[in-house]
Amino acid sequence: MCSCPIAFNAFRRYGPLARRINGVLLVLILAWTLPTGVSRAETITLLGFGDSLMAGYGLPQQDAFPTVLEAALQARGHDVRVLNAGVSGDTTAGGRARLGWSLSPAPDAVILELGANDGLRGIPTEETRRNLDAILAMLADQGIPALLAGMLAPPNMGREYGVAVKAMFADLAGRYDVVFYPFFLDGVAARAELNQQDGIHPNAVGVETLVERILPSVETLIAKVKTNRSG
Repeated sequence: MCSCPIAFNAFRRYGPLARRINGVLLVLILAWTLPTGVSRAETITLLGFGDSLMAGYGLPQQDAFPTVLEAALQARGHDVRVLNAGVSGDTTAGGRARLGWSLSPAPDAVILELGANDGLRGIPTEETRRNLDAILAMLADQGIPALLAGMLAPPNMGREYGVAVKAMFADLAGRYDVVFYPFFLDGVAARAELNQQDGIHPNAVGVETLVERILPSVETLIAKVKTNRSG
């Protein structure tokens, strides 16, 4: 340990400045060692949980729905990350089976988009309902807010099936008091210029349209996350 007079005189000469510097250093150290929620706002993590429509089938990753949504939210001042947990071809049964490990680590909220492949395969609505009910129940049990993105049945499945699918999503949203967006493909479905050649999956412009339309609902979801944190 140094006890030389030069060091002592320097400290005596610059004592006030040294004390101010030490004070700033102490604040910085506390800011980085205290829990994140105490020292600075935490980034909100949203999990996009769905099928090929979420995964970005046929598109480069930068044009996939979660990536475009994240950029749009950040442009509006939200400190968020949107994780892509979409699996092409997934049904509600597949989503139910993989939900547990998809929630580790737990996100702040989930955007649930499943059911399109159930409709394409003509899976009975009772089965789809059971799977979505189980997914929403697990999220509720873990205290994770959700946005449920509904889906419409293909016209060739008949009117009765279509009415049942539409009612199913609305009923589940009400039961679990989640943010509800009735039709994920709103404004994009059946518009050739907004879809890829298969007529099912949105192209890059179509994804931008999806994000623009769903953005207010996602901001409602973010508000629920912030309310939970402050409560």
